[in-house]
Amino acid sequence: MARLLLRRLVFALPLLLVVTALAFVLVDLVPGDIARAILGPEASEDQVGNLRAELGLDQPLWARYGSWLADAVQGDLGRSLLNGQPVTTLISQRLLVTICLVVGSLLVVGVVGLTLGVVSAVRGGVIARILDAGAALGIAVPTYWFALVLVAIVAVQLRWLPVVGWVPPTFSVTEWARALILPVIAIASGGITATAKQTRDAMLNVLESDYVLAARATGLSERRVLLRHALRNASLPVLTVIGITAVATVSGTVLIEQVFAMPGLGTLAVSATATGDFPTVLGVVLAFTLIVIIVNFVVDLLYGVLNPKVSVE
Repeated sequence: MARLLLRRLVFALPLLLVVTALAFVLVDLVPGDIARAILGPEASEDQVGNLRAELGLDQPLWARYGSWLADAVQGDLGRSLLNGQPVTTLISQRLLVTICLVVGSLLVVGVVGLTLGVVSAVRGGVIARILDAGAALGIAVPTYWFALVLVAIVAVQLRWLPVVGWVPPTFSVTEWARALILPVIAIASGGITATAKQTRDAMLNVLESDYVLAARATGLSERRVLLRHALRNASLPVLTVIGITAVATVSGTVLIEQVFAMPGLGTLAVSATATGDFPTVLGVVLAFTLIVIIVNFVVDLLYGVLNPKVSVE
């Protein structure tokens, strides 16, 4: 198990390099001049040139990336070109919002998806057909469209939940939870159906195995057979789906934060990209990549808990 996790950590380093380097190149290709945007259209060419030199924009791309990478290793992600604030400060101010959305969505995907999958495998019939239809809709319906529908019906017409906004948990835990319900449901909608369908298929295969039949023959209760024997062995392929869903969840927060006006990393990334604030863009890309790596790391840990062979290897 330790060797597996060590390999994951070793592979994470090149991933960070590739992602940040690619982001650096893509940001550099964005049209526009950040120095001109900061000084305004009436600034002279000399003023723009001096500011570009001050910001290091006159250096080659590889030199700028090398300088940024050397500072990033030391924990310095630079300063925003627009307001001069440290990028680490901007990220720390918004990180909690995105983490709440990602963790909340994955919890909903795991709990609801597993429950629906187990019930569908045991009961079958109408529930199974509804699950198949829901899985097709979950793949076909865009997340942001579903989010807009939730806002229009649940928040605007029924007025059950707030329309938009973020409430820190230190201010009010109840209002914080209410503000998260709709965006979390919107992000988790596609993952729930995919997880439920995978759980149903895996459970159907496991329920026909010899060791489940033997467990039933020994007189164990059906609940214990399902939860302790069948679900445990069926959960490995489900974990793979949840790991893939986690990556989609992180990317989905960018759109959902826009719909619900949540001040998270996705909103920061959009505004920084629109203004050409490349240090902030790179900082957000790095933060998103680290979140994905941590989620996959947790999935690997769960693999080791559920499958002793992984721990031995």
